Amino acid sequence: MRKIVEISLSPEQAAEENIFSKYVASGYDIIEKDISHIEILKKSIDSRSSNTKIIFRLEIFCNESPPEKINHIAAYQKDVSGKAEILIVGAGPAGLFAALKLIESDFKPIIIERGKEVSERKNDIALLNRNIELNPDSNYCFGEGGAGTFSDGKLYTRSTKKGDVKKIINILVAHGADRSILFDSHPHIGSDKLPEIISLMRKTILNAGGEIHFNSRVTDFIIKNNSIEGVVTNTNEKYTGKAVILATGHSASDIYELLQSKNIIIEAKPFAIGVRIEHPQQLIDSIQYHCKKRNTLLPPATYMLTHQANKRGIFSFCMCPGGIIVPSATSNNEVVVNGMSNSKRNSPFANSGIVVTVDIEDYKNFSEHNALAGLKFQQNIEMKAFEAGGKSLKAPAQRLMDFMNNKSSSVLPKTSYNPGVVSTNISEILPEIISLCLKEGFKTFNNKMRGFLTNEALIVGVESRTSSPVRIPRNKETFEHIQIKNLFPCGEGAGYSGGIVSSAIDGDNVGGKIASSYGL
Repeated sequence: MRKIVEISLSPEQAAEENIFSKYVASGYDIIEKDISHIEILKKSIDSRSSNTKIIFRLEIFCNESPPEKINHIAAYQKDVSGKAEILIVGAGPAGLFAALKLIESDFKPIIIERGKEVSERKNDIALLNRNIELNPDSNYCFGEGGAGTFSDGKLYTRSTKKGDVKKIINILVAHGADRSILFDSHPHIGSDKLPEIISLMRKTILNAGGEIHFNSRVTDFIIKNNSIEGVVTNTNEKYTGKAVILATGHSASDIYELLQSKNIIIEAKPFAIGVRIEHPQQLIDSIQYHCKKRNTLLPPATYMLTHQANKRGIFSFCMCPGGIIVPSATSNNEVVVNGMSNSKRNSPFANSGIVVTVDIEDYKNFSEHNALAGLKFQQNIEMKAFEAGGKSLKAPAQRLMDFMNNKSSSVLPKTSYNPGVVSTNISEILPEIISLCLKEGFKTFNNKMRGFLTNEALIVGVESRTSSPVRIPRNKETFEHIQIKNLFPCGEGAGYSGGIVSSAIDGDNVGGKIASSYGL
C-alpha cells in the first residue's frame, strides 16, 4: 500500500532522527511496523506566526518496497566521439545541459567557452574580490558553469511548464548535489558546492566523447547562404558542426554586437535595473520568524517581495540569506553587483536585488541600433556606478533611509562587499523613474515586513544583470533562429530563461529539438 500524507512538526521534532514513522503512525490510520519506506516529497517552512512549523509531504510505503532508483547518468555512459558534431557556445547551465541531451541523443557536443575551467576560475574571482584585477573572460559571469556557479546556486524556478524540472534536479544530485534539493521548497546548493558538481558534469561529457575548449572566445560566425556552419575564436581556431547552440549568458555583450554587425536579427526586450540591499541577517530573521533570535534549528530567513507602481514591477531578485554581495562586472569600466551564499548560509548579512522593470520605451533612443538600445542603456548606468566608485571595483552605496530622504550617508555600515564601497547618492546614478519606483517599493515592503525600512540596511549599486536586455528570436516550434539556419539561441543570453534550472531546461529542450530536427 502507498499513501501520501502531510505532517507538521516543530523544529525540535523535525531535528530528531528517524522521526517520520512515529508521527505518521500517530496522525494517520497506519501501523508503524507496517511502514517499509518513507520518501520525502516536499519540505517547507510555515513561519506565519511565532510558532514556526516544518511541513513535510511524504509518500508512505506499507509492506512493499519503493520503486528502484533511476540511474540518472546512465544515458550519458556511451561513446559519441564519432557521431555528428554540434557546437555549443557557452558552458553555463544551458550549454552543459544541452550537451548532456545531445549525448543522450547520440550526438557529439563540442563546447566552446571563453572562460577558464572552474578550478582556475576561482583564482580570478579571488583577485576580483580583493579589488586587484578583473579578467574580462574569467569572472563571476564567465567561465565553466556560467554565472550561476559563483552566485548562490538557488534552484527555485517557475518554469515548471517548460520542461522536466525533476530531471534537471536529479542530474545535479547524480553529480554530487545534496539530495535535499529533491524536496526542499526552495532548493539551494551553495557556491562552495557547485564547482565540484560542475567539474563532475564536465567529466561526464568528456568521458562520453564530447569536447570542451576553454579560453576560447567566439569572435566570428561562419555563415553561408543564411546558414551557420561554424565559429571562429580569439585564437583563430575554426570549429564546424551540423548546428550551433548559442548559450552565452546574459552578459556577453560582444556576442550581441557581433550579431548586429553581421545583420543577424536580434531584438530589444524589457529587463530590470535596481540595487542590491543588505540587512543584518538577524534583523531579517526577527521579522520573518516573529522572534528576537532565530531558533538555530531553523535556516536563515528569506523573503520574496513584489509591488506594482507607475505601471512597473518592483521586486526582490536572487535573495541570499546568510550571503555576501559580489562584484559581477565583466569589463574594466563598469560596476555591477550580485549576491551569493555558501551552502551553510552563515554570513551575518542577508542581501537581495531590488529591481524595477525597464520597458523598451524607456531606452528606445539610446542607440542608433534599436536592438542594442537596452544594452547601451544598461552599460551607461554601470559606467556611472564605476565613476561613482572612484573608477575601481568599489561600489557606490548609501544607507537605506538616507536614500529614501535623498540624503548623503556620512558613515556607511559594515558590508559583505569585499572590494569596498563609496558613499554615494544612488539617485544620481539611476534614472529618476527607477529611483522613484524603488522608494515606493521600499515603503510597501516595509508594510509587509515591519522593520525592513531601516538605516541599518545598505543599498549597493548597481544590480543590472537580472536578465538580458536583448532577445535572439527563434522559431517557437523548432527553436531555430528565425533568419539563420542551424543556429539555435538558448538560455538567458538568448532571452528565454532566467536562473540555473530554467536555463538548464532550455538547454535540454534545445538539445532535444536538434536531435529531432536531424532525425535521430
